[in-house]
Amino acid sequence: MRSRRPIRTRRRASIVAAATASIAAGAALLPTWSAGAAAADAPTVDARTRATFQRLADAVLTDRTEALVAGGQDSNPLGGVRLSAGMARGERTALATLEDRKDLLARLGERYRKADTAVTLNSARVTGRTAKATVTETTTLTYADQPGTTGFQAHHELTFTAAPTGDWQLSGIRATDQGAAVNTVARPMVKDVKAPAVDDTMPSAPRAATTYPAPAKPKTLTGTALDYKAMAAYAEKYWRNYNTDYPDFNGHGAGGDCTNFVSQSLKAGGWKHAPGYVYDYTKWFGNAEIQSHSFVGVNEWSWFAQNSKRTTSLANVYQMDVGDVLQMDFDKDGSKDHTMIVTYRSPQGVPYLTYHSSNTYRRSLTSIIASDPNAAYYAYRT
Repeated sequence: MRSRRPIRTRRRASIVAAATASIAAGAALLPTWSAGAAAADAPTVDARTRATFQRLADAVLTDRTEALVAGGQDSNPLGGVRLSAGMARGERTALATLEDRKDLLARLGERYRKADTAVTLNSARVTGRTAKATVTETTTLTYADQPGTTGFQAHHELTFTAAPTGDWQLSGIRATDQGAAVNTVARPMVKDVKAPAVDDTMPSAPRAATTYPAPAKPKTLTGTALDYKAMAAYAEKYWRNYNTDYPDFNGHGAGGDCTNFVSQSLKAGGWKHAPGYVYDYTKWFGNAEIQSHSFVGVNEWSWFAQNSKRTTSLANVYQMDVGDVLQMDFDKDGSKDHTMIVTYRSPQGVPYLTYHSSNTYRRSLTSIIASDPNAAYYAYRT
């Protein structure tokens, strides 16, 4: 969650085959709102249309993920899904970007050998000849060169436009989470803005380098006052199914649940409450009823972590190990935007991060940097 927001609170082949079978049977992939009705009739969303919305979202999001899989793309992207002209151009660009990212990751030693995407339609509504639908995407990618998988859960809002013929066209798709999912296209480069001056009680963390490999910075994981395995276990238990003992800030306000989630993980591994006034960033506490800003805010967490000496800054992000924390400033405006925690480190020295907003399990640092090469990164040794 960004700071200063005190809020309370299938694979692709099967989809293509299904679409082809539907067309072969004479059924329209995009149904009209009323068979035989005049084009001037007001459209509605019935059960069949809702199912179509879900199927189209599934097809588009599956194609995005398959663009990252070795051998996953075929010569018929989007499987014949009906898109508006602008949307079709945008998706072709997105798929090309993701194909380039796949090639970059392969050069860096990371490949995915298979993927599985499922989409759930949460809601759909019609206003005039425009329909809005919200969906939840759940994707699992299997690493080709590392054991296990990475996964994420992301939320999207889709826009459908009624054509004069009475058919719906997918005309827009927008991610509604604060963070970036694995199959999200990279943000454009922005001007590097110098961070605003602060007084000595608000320490500014130094940026970390992103070059690989990094100089050795070993971490003692056992026999210390903190239980780093417990931090990782907590994060990997609740990355998708949130702990109801804490509030869920995902989707609320200009931010998300990322720092709240990392604070919970640190607490599970031995970080103790520093009680006090919620606005005092030198205090840190959180439970079901109340949370300090340092518990849920990106910048406030950084200020507390440094001022309390509970963390030290790492010179390179690839020095991170289990239980360490990574923050990102997406647009380099001096205000940090996202917080993640390391839950695994490969024998090759690559940290894997788990986080909320978008909910993500064991995403490699290599993938994160490849997706956001223009962001500023801050690495904290806990």
